[in-house]
Amino acid sequence: MMSTRSPTTRPIHSCVINTRIGPMRIELDEHDHLTQVTFSADTPSAPPSPTPAAIASLLAQLDEFAAGSLESFDLPLANIGTEFERAVWAVARTIPRGHTATYSQLAASLGKPNAARAVGGALGRNPFHVIVPCHRVVGRDGSLTGYAAGVDIKQRLLELEQHHQPR
Repeated sequence: MMSTRSPTTRPIHSCVINTRIGPMRIELDEHDHLTQVTFSADTPSAPPSPTPAAIASLLAQLDEFAAGSLESFDLPLANIGTEFERAVWAVARTIPRGHTATYSQLAASLGKPNAARAVGGALGRNPFHVIVPCHRVVGRDGSLTGYAAGVDIKQRLLELEQHHQPR
């Protein structure tokens, strides 16, 4: 679920937490809406105390995702990014777990068939790794092109999703 927070909302809680899929930076605004959930190389830190409900829910849903029992996330996300970025992120969220789509396919689904590069740029600015599953977007030839957290993490996420697909 997306909130209607201003794009200039500043995070008031920030921490790096170890999850089953790796360390992630988590930031919340003053309304406890997530403003960032990204893979991080930073040293893990403790979540704010008491732990906001959004962080507790995120951690539970990340565990379900890692176990293969979560198809999509339901979290309070801050309304950040441009209108185009939000549209790209919304389309990326429709890619089913264990499947991929190309940048061109996303561009076409937005009614902008020549905007594959712009779609790639918008996905590169995605502040909600895994929640907005930009790791499911691949090159026209199926290659694992770019990922803000690194192609190795993109490959690991896709393998995790394939491993947990129904037989």
